[in-house]
Amino acid sequence: MIEKFIGYLTFEKRFSKHTLTAYGNDLKQFFIFINHTYGELAVQQISHLHIRSWLVELMNDKVTAKSITRKISTLKTFFKYLLKENEITKNPMQKVMAPKVGKRLPYVVEEKGMNLLLDKVEYTDDFKGLRDKLMIELLYNCGIRRSELINLLITNISWAQLQIKVLGKGNKERIIPLNPTLIPHMQAYIAQRNNLQFANQHQYLITLNNGKQTYDGFVYTTINKYLKLVTTIDKKSPHVLRHSFATHLSNEGANLNAIKELLGHASLASTQVYTHNTIEKLKKAFTQAHPRA
Repeated sequence: MIEKFIGYLTFEKRFSKHTLTAYGNDLKQFFIFINHTYGELAVQQISHLHIRSWLVELMNDKVTAKSITRKISTLKTFFKYLLKENEITKNPMQKVMAPKVGKRLPYVVEEKGMNLLLDKVEYTDDFKGLRDKLMIELLYNCGIRRSELINLLITNISWAQLQIKVLGKGNKERIIPLNPTLIPHMQAYIAQRNNLQFANQHQYLITLNNGKQTYDGFVYTTINKYLKLVTTIDKKSPHVLRHSFATHLSNEGANLNAIKELLGHASLASTQVYTHNTIEKLKKAFTQAHPRA
């Protein structure tokens, strides 16, 4: 049942590899608990009480509210799928509530740090150096996700219109403008890429040294290495560049709806977290300048 569900998420919903792994692990953990605590129940026998008891155990094990919320999301998607497939007649998740999660502000590299990373850090002039810098530039200048970078095709680039097309969550396409200053760098990189052995076996823009498509771990390790040169923030992942992109746009007064569209968010609520730094700056200015502050 889990395998069929993961197949559905893979081929119909187009979930990322990272999300598929997380969903698979959540479901395995859930059914291990169910089988150990209640015996081998059929999915039709699982009720909201069984699910709540698992959540209570997770809380007792000091699992964070954010992780529990993610596991609830997994179960909601799973049981909704079972209902769609007529495997169950009633969804037990309708009586399950997620715990409240305190809003955590995203990790962001300051603009000074990003300027250092893009203008002062030395990159080699070979394929590796051009590729590494281009990965950073695309993640920061376009605000794309790691999975979107990995799956970006050369054919997704419109040189005439200065834009790229990416495939985001839920298999949704969106168009993102390119900074004209990126074009010479992209073209220089592609020229190097095309000289690689086996480079033409696919059309993915970002490749490994052997010409094959890159992957999650490689992108994370590469970005982490370079971020360590310019920032001391705790988290140094590719997603931090996406957060930095959105925060810096917000700081410069960009329209929130425009940022939402660029990021590919389903709702404005997800984008509003990036206004926090702007609000904090306003508070600081008020405190320093207002005679009654």
